[in-house]
Amino acid sequence: MAEAARAAQTAPLLAVRDLEGWYGESHVLHGIDFEVQEGEIVTLLGRNGAGKTTTLKAIMGILPRRSGSVQLSGRELIALPSRTIARAGIAICPEERGIFSSLSVEENLMLPPRVLPGGLSVERIYELFPNLRERLSSQGTKLSGGEQQMLAIGRILRTGAKLLLLDEPTEGLAPVIVQQIGRTISQLKREGFTIVLVEQNFRFATSVADRHYVVETGKVIDMIPNADLDANIDRLHSYLGV
Repeated sequence: MAEAARAAQTAPLLAVRDLEGWYGESHVLHGIDFEVQEGEIVTLLGRNGAGKTTTLKAIMGILPRRSGSVQLSGRELIALPSRTIARAGIAICPEERGIFSSLSVEENLMLPPRVLPGGLSVERIYELFPNLRERLSSQGTKLSGGEQQMLAIGRILRTGAKLLLLDEPTEGLAPVIVQQIGRTISQLKREGFTIVLVEQNFRFATSVADRHYVVETGKVIDMIPNADLDANIDRLHSYLGV
């Protein structure tokens, strides 16, 4: 009984095992393995083309062909469509952000349905991203890149999902916006969200994450806890070509 209780306490929220993925005939994921505990922020680091974004798409069920195992709180998701995976409590913020240019900020924000209780209120989202409150009636095409990123993140916070997949949230943004997004991600962790972060900005990743998985040629080749980063920085730099 005690052993079972301890195992339950340490069971990961997300467990990815032997994950394979294809685009058509192109085999891009070759047995991805990693796990995320509830309340953690983990990053997937690696060079361009390593398979990081593809891994997020495979978890979310939007990769055309995949195999292996993706479990959320012990529930197997690998054979389920993306709409069912979303309703299980996973949300993705894609690299391209997916803002509807013809809709206002408020309309974009209200577009996704709530899938689970516990989603943030619109007022709370505006507290996290005050810029959005000032641009409520602005169309998506009128927003800066930073405002679009805030809107893309805010939109998934309404849904009730507790596992967030963030793909390159700081790409192309001004340093002041990067800092704001970093503060928001840290706050989300304090509020109980679990985050898988794909990020090219190494300095940003190390400022928010608990652990770092290194992805190379479609496989996880190493894991470095953030607390041990200084002792392993040369190794990490060799992986990333920094």
